[in-house]
Amino acid sequence: MSGGFIPFDGDCPSIHYHIAFSSCKSVDEGGYCCGGGTCSASLSNSRSSFPHSHPYGVFTDDHRYIQSVTKKHGIYFSRPGNGICHQVHLERFGIPGKTLIGSDSHTPTGGGIGMLAMGAGGLDVAVAMGGGTYYIPMPKMTRINLTGYLKPWVSAKDVILEVLRIMSVKGGVGKIIEYGGEGVKTLSVPERATITNMGAELGATTSIFPSDEITLAFLKAQGRENDWTEILPDEDAEYDEVIDIDLCSLTPMAACPH
Repeated sequence: MSGGFIPFDGDCPSIHYHIAFSSCKSVDEGGYCCGGGTCSASLSNSRSSFPHSHPYGVFTDDHRYIQSVTKKHGIYFSRPGNGICHQVHLERFGIPGKTLIGSDSHTPTGGGIGMLAMGAGGLDVAVAMGGGTYYIPMPKMTRINLTGYLKPWVSAKDVILEVLRIMSVKGGVGKIIEYGGEGVKTLSVPERATITNMGAELGATTSIFPSDEITLAFLKAQGRENDWTEILPDEDAEYDEVIDIDLCSLTPMAACPH
């Protein structure tokens, strides 16, 4: 294959699931979401995420039912208020070098720590949770070389907006976006995860950063340094497309409406 990372081959001997109510800050006495946002529950592991949303909030019975299921089957349960499922997974469950599929387009957030994380259909995720194989066509590989560093008031979101400006909202379809270069070392894991999260707006299969000493420091802060593995592209990796971006040249940007 081209590029430095190998796609999921369907063999995943160990699976760890957790259920998270994503955007719900709190739940009132009637079981509804409070504090804005919708409430979604997700089953996720190193390759699966299965959200279930209710536009008007989640009833108390739903919470009790899901908690009873997780207790019965030994599944981690993340209570409402713990945070967005992608961030929870990044901090508590994500492991560099593992593969994640989730029924949400922003599953590639996991690429911020070197996971091959892809959004998938709900049925595909359910099949994977049952031990089935997940198939995708071999994506093309796009390498984005980052140099320099972000100036004051310039954020990681400006990086992905620049990528979107260059590639367009359909430019990533059928591609894996791999970030590299000396500029990568200047970006924290939250910044990297911001970039991979918004890779969904490119239409990309996924986006991924290397797992390096920055990743190790992040996992160590979470008490999970034993989950760290160095994941770097092969020295002789070949790419279908190479894009160079000087972080020093970026300015704060905003995405204009179409």
